[in-house]
Amino acid sequence: MFAASVILIVSAALFLFYLQATCQKILAHKFDQAYYLTIADANRLEFPFVRKALEEFRAPVDYPWVCMTLKCDYLALTYLLKNAANAKHTYTREERLLMLYFRAIFFALFTARLLKLAEKPAILKLTEILQHFADIVGERVNQVRFGDLSASDYLITL
Repeated sequence: MFAASVILIVSAALFLFYLQATCQKILAHKFDQAYYLTIADANRLEFPFVRKALEEFRAPVDYPWVCMTLKCDYLALTYLLKNAANAKHTYTREERLLMLYFRAIFFALFTARLLKLAEKPAILKLTEILQHFADIVGERVNQVRFGDLSASDYLITL
């Protein structure tokens, strides 16, 4: 019985480690420009403000407001990922994995709150995930709006 419990705990820990490593690799992807600012402004998302408040100001965390804000932003961005400028109306594997990671971090934030541990790293990680989602939406919208146009397509040869 003891050995089975140890195996279960080690397996769960390895799963969480690989989940985190894979998600960190996905989040390391850099975009051409900061699409998330446009998407956040257009959809009145609050995660950039939450991140700025935590990084620049040393104010205490208003836990209920932050959780509600991040959850609302998550719901809005997952809806946009599925429906805005997405012809397939499905999530990619990476998006699904990041959604699972967001939920795991959100649960860890709740646990940290109960145990009176530092909440700031978890909140910053949640805003990083939301920024990545907003960048994906912005990139898709930009591709649909402008397509794959280049200046050479419109040069008139004389």
